[in-house]
Amino acid sequence: MPKLLLIDDEPALADFVAQAAKMCGFLPAVTRTDQEFRDKFRESRPQMVTIDLGMPGMDGVELLRFLADEAFKEPVLIISGFDRRILESAFRLGLTLGLQMVGPLEKPTRLEDIEAILNNLRPTLVQ
Repeated sequence: MPKLLLIDDEPALADFVAQAAKMCGFLPAVTRTDQEFRDKFRESRPQMVTIDLGMPGMDGVELLRFLADEAFKEPVLIISGFDRRILESAFRLGLTLGLQMVGPLEKPTRLEDIEAILNNLRPTLVQ
C-alpha cells in the first residue's frame, strides 16, 4: 500500500481524509504540526502528501518549499479552506517549484472528490 502523509490541524478533517485514503488503498499517517510532518516525511518517505495551507504557526507555502528542497517528485494535494484564488496560487507555486501538484480541494471537501483523486493516482505510485 502506498504511504500517504497528511497534515491538518483540524482532527475531524484529518481523520476524514485518512479514512478516505484507507478506503482507496493507501496507508495514511496523520500529522498536526509542521515539525511532526517534516520528521515523519524524513523518517518514512511517503508516496503522496496532502497539506493544509492554513496552519497555526506556519504557512503551507513553507511546506511546498520543504518538499521541493527534499526533491519530492510524488503527488502533492492541497486541501484547504482558503479562497479558491489562494489555492490556485499555491498550486502554481508548487508547479514552479517542480512539484507534482494535484487538486486543489476546498474545505469542506466531499468524499467523492478525495476518492476520485486518490483512486486515479494510486495505480501510478511506486510502492
